Amino acid sequence: MAHAVRFKETGGPDVLRWEEVVVGDPGPGEVRIRHEAVGLNFADTYFRTGLYPAPLPAGMGVEGAGVIEAVGEGVTDFAEGDRVTYTGSPLGAYSTERVMPVDSLIKLPDAIPFATAAAMTMRGLTASYLLRRIHPLKSGDTVLLTAAAGGVGLIVCQWARLLGIDVIGTVSTEEKAELALAHGAAHVVNYRTEDVAKRVSEITDGAGVPLVLDSIGRTTFESSIDSLARRGLLVCFGTASGPTPPIHAMQLAVKGSLFVTRPALADYIADPAERAELSGELFGHVAAGDIAIEINQRYSLEDAARAHRDLESGTTTGSSVFVL
Repeated sequence: MAHAVRFKETGGPDVLRWEEVVVGDPGPGEVRIRHEAVGLNFADTYFRTGLYPAPLPAGMGVEGAGVIEAVGEGVTDFAEGDRVTYTGSPLGAYSTERVMPVDSLIKLPDAIPFATAAAMTMRGLTASYLLRRIHPLKSGDTVLLTAAAGGVGLIVCQWARLLGIDVIGTVSTEEKAELALAHGAAHVVNYRTEDVAKRVSEITDGAGVPLVLDSIGRTTFESSIDSLARRGLLVCFGTASGPTPPIHAMQLAVKGSLFVTRPALADYIADPAERAELSGELFGHVAAGDIAIEINQRYSLEDAARAHRDLESGTTTGSSVFVL
């Protein structure tokens, strides 16, 4: 029998249940995938807590990598035996196998291991659009990045270095500071002991940065706004500490005619051609060894509740995956 992690009510990690499930044959436009590895992302906790609403009962997870075992009617771009990875709806990646539509699937090169794919598809594509689509960055620019030692952060640090962009990364411990620096950050700021905006001002000779990439949300919003240069852009792409506070338009004017956006990865990979371009660039860097994917936590799917506790505690670094 196939197994999956499901939840019938929102709440803490203990609402997650490991259950036997029946996986049928794929319908038109669908495939059945046998997972080899599954991604663990902070966004998973948003579905579990209800911050991101989902009809209940529901599966968990939106990222996985594995092998196609069967294809439904009308599927022409994928075949049995293909190695694939994906990120996106519908929920249900926390499973040994599943049936899903082909819209989110990306063919996985042989050079990329399944665990690496599960650790980087969402994080890597997020890093890709943050650096390659959302702002016209150029070599010599400096950006501020929160959670620089996290899964997305470590990829952004390495990719930015390839592009000649200096990253000021925020971290919470000396261990994480060393990790971010080792992966390409030009500067690190310990937000627990230092004033982030003040340090950014010092590093940039008072100019501030043109771009802030903030995945933390509520607790970092003010320091992120205060770190921007005139007409700078704050990208709120995560809410690890809670939702971003309400934004007052006049505050943006007073602080330098600033811009704020809250993007979603789905809108940057909805077009198949753009998804292929972003993933191709990502896979190329990883296969060449220019970007290393740090898998620092590995779990079994049965330990999903513990994995969520670890993730929410802030003690994890790099990427986390479930291995089957």
